[in-house]
Amino acid sequence: DSPTQRVSEAPIEGFEHVTHAVPMLSIDNTYDEHQLREFDARVAKGLGGEKYRYVVDPKVDGVAVSLTYEKGLLKVAATRGDGVIGDDITQNVRTLRSIPLCLTGRDTPRLLEVRGEVVWPTEFFKKHNAKREAEGLETFANPRNATTGTLKQLDPRNVAGRGLTFVAHGYGRVEPLKAATDTELFDQLKRWGIPTSPYRVVVDSIDEIIERLPEWDTRRKKLPYETDGLVLKLDALDQRDALGSTSRYPRWCIAYKFAAEQAESVLRQVDYQVGKLGTITPRAVMDPVQLSGTTVQHASLHNFDQVDRLGVMIGDTVIVEKAGEIIPQIVSVVVEKRPKDAKPIKRPTKCPVCKGEVEKDAGGVYLRCINPSCQAQLKERLIHFVGRNQMDIDGAGQVLVETLVEKGFLHDFADFYHLHKRRDELIALERMGEKSVVNLFEGIERSKQQPLSRLLAALNIRHVGASTAELLAEHFGSMVRLIEATEEELTEVDGVGPELAASIVHFFQSTAGERVVSRLEASGINMTQPKRSRIAAGPLAGKIVVVTGTLSSMGRKE
Repeated sequence: DSPTQRVSEAPIEGFEHVTHAVPMLSIDNTYDEHQLREFDARVAKGLGGEKYRYVVDPKVDGVAVSLTYEKGLLKVAATRGDGVIGDDITQNVRTLRSIPLCLTGRDTPRLLEVRGEVVWPTEFFKKHNAKREAEGLETFANPRNATTGTLKQLDPRNVAGRGLTFVAHGYGRVEPLKAATDTELFDQLKRWGIPTSPYRVVVDSIDEIIERLPEWDTRRKKLPYETDGLVLKLDALDQRDALGSTSRYPRWCIAYKFAAEQAESVLRQVDYQVGKLGTITPRAVMDPVQLSGTTVQHASLHNFDQVDRLGVMIGDTVIVEKAGEIIPQIVSVVVEKRPKDAKPIKRPTKCPVCKGEVEKDAGGVYLRCINPSCQAQLKERLIHFVGRNQMDIDGAGQVLVETLVEKGFLHDFADFYHLHKRRDELIALERMGEKSVVNLFEGIERSKQQPLSRLLAALNIRHVGASTAELLAEHFGSMVRLIEATEEELTEVDGVGPELAASIVHFFQSTAGERVVSRLEASGINMTQPKRSRIAAGPLAGKIVVVTGTLSSMGRKE
């Protein structure tokens, strides 16, 4: 842990994957006072009348990172990734002076996994951009994106000296855990040398939080780093345990997002994008405008019903904001500035890519290309298939997948597992070469061992996302049993309703679905899901216990 050993002298070849012992869940968002009160009502109901209080902290707009200390020494630093698997960025995080390599104090825990955000303080970000400008280099658009790029540098020497810092906001594991509240734990973290937010406050009611929202919105502009809202968390750790989590969010915390920044621009034209399910989405092309630290020229119009609701026309002056601070969208039209030559936005009668037939969802809002051979859909489906949360094929990026489709190498998912037959042709492609092809083949081979849940999430079955795929794979255990399941049997799975069940049956009974599953199985793809380990000992082992109703002798938590 010597200070002179913070910066490695040699670059690393790549980032290893790290599986989080406790998943790094997202936090549910809310945007108004009414939603805050609804959250508070759910908390009150879940705790059955117990008194509770909240810790409130600015929501730091950085990169989520987990730091693991063993016997006081920093062992692993990892990105959040998909919440279950992240990247090992230990070498880069060691260069951040704010992060202790060795915890201080006598009462440090045997194991500490602390979570927080790596941020680029505004002062240091501006200085670094000024330096780049003086050197004739392109400046970074905003601190958050620049922080992400910095942490993924293969050479730690490029990270050192940029002024990045760390702010803790939570924890994964603490062994032994000697705190009963979040407040106590963060006092301990501060004593152990972990950087914590100095802006944290404890409040006794949701009313107190709502009263102070305008004050917090004003104060955030003076903070040393960018924030985009507030995080509310229950202070008592046992009350958090009592409320638990959904598959995506903890029930004991929520993020309140401040009103999104808006800007005015002129709509010049509308493009049409075709998604992996054939959805045709109108995308606005506007005059470039600065919004939340980035230059925005494109914005989502979502669907054609939304176009009608907005009454937007080509040539209009429009108000743009970033939905959730990420996706630019048009929210309104400045009608009084409409030019005389403004043109209406027409709904396409043919697919803009393959010129195939289109139709609107029955009872829905989306216009879809119904040609299963549409090349735009094929590209999007294949890009989704190789993604990190699906089959996770290293080396198969978006540009390469698009190229392989255009060259006629890929027609469905199973074709990835026959690319080895075209080795020389792949090596000859622009920006490829033997090393890239070897890496691609290794990634393809590793993907064969992904569990059934990943394969189901990758197959692009309508309405089946990662959470549903996990439930289906765990319930049925194998592809064979899932394919044989009726709609009635599928609805026995928690979270699967009639519409989703019908979609699953339709996929597996379709000619295309049968063919691709058969080809994937013939290619050696794993078609099973390992059962989760169960506790095999104890007086209740092997028994199913159902508790319902109310008990006069104890509350919900007990």
